[in-house]
Amino acid sequence: MAGQRHILVIDDDAELRAVLRRPLAAEGYTVTEADCIAEGRRLAATSGKRFDLVILDLRLPDGDGCDLCGELRRQGLRVPVLLLSGVGDEAEMVRALDSGANDYVVKPFRIHELMARLRAQLRAHDISEDAELPLGRFRFRPGDRLLIDLDGRRLRLTGKEAAMLKYLLRADGAVSRAELLHQVWGYSAAATTHTVETHIYRLRQKLETEPGRLRMLLNENNGYRLYPNGVTVGSAEHAGADPA
Repeated sequence: MAGQRHILVIDDDAELRAVLRRPLAAEGYTVTEADCIAEGRRLAATSGKRFDLVILDLRLPDGDGCDLCGELRRQGLRVPVLLLSGVGDEAEMVRALDSGANDYVVKPFRIHELMARLRAQLRAHDISEDAELPLGRFRFRPGDRLLIDLDGRRLRLTGKEAAMLKYLLRADGAVSRAELLHQVWGYSAAATTHTVETHIYRLRQKLETEPGRLRMLLNENNGYRLYPNGVTVGSAEHAGADPA
C-alpha cells in the first residue's frame, strides 16, 4: 500500500524498543515510542497523528497494557494492536485478545517472526472495512466513506464513489470502464459506462484540488488509473493522459 507506515511502540524497556526500532526502520516504517501508559495514551490521542499499528507491552510501570488496549478500542482505535508479554499463560492471552488485541506475542521472541506477524496484521487490516488508507493529502476510510485531509477536514463520499476509489486504489495499473461497471454496479441494467464516467467526474472534483497541476485520477488505456501520490500532467510519461 502506498504511503509510509507509522508504528507506535509502547514499552518501558529501552533496549527492547531499540531492538524493535532497527528492523522497523529498515523496512521503511516510521516509529514513535512511549515508555508508559500515560505517554502512549497521549500519543494515541494526539490530533493529526495517525498510527497504522500499535505494539504494546502487557506490563508497564503505570498500568496494564490490556486496560489501555480496551480503552483505545472504546475511543475508536481500529488499527491492529500487537500485545507483547513475558507471560505465556493461556488466561492472559485470552484476556489480551478479549481486550481488543489482534495478536499476542510471548517474550523472548524471534524478531523475524514478530515482523512477519506485523506484516500479516497490516495486510489483513488493509482489506478490511476498518482500513484507513493513505491517498495523497488525504486518508481514505472506505468503511465510513470518508476522505480526511491534512487539517482533519472530512469529505463525505457516496457509496459508489467510495467503492470505485477502493477498487482503483487496490488495482495494479489502469482499470477499464467496463471492469469498474462490473465491479461496482454488478449487473444493474440501469448502469452503463456513461454512469461510470459521471461518477468519475464527481470523484475527481473531490480529489483534485489543483486543476492543471498535480493529478491523482487519470484517463489511461481507455479506462482510469489512480496515482495515490499524484503525477504532474504534462510530463513525458503522462503527456497523453486526459485528466478531465
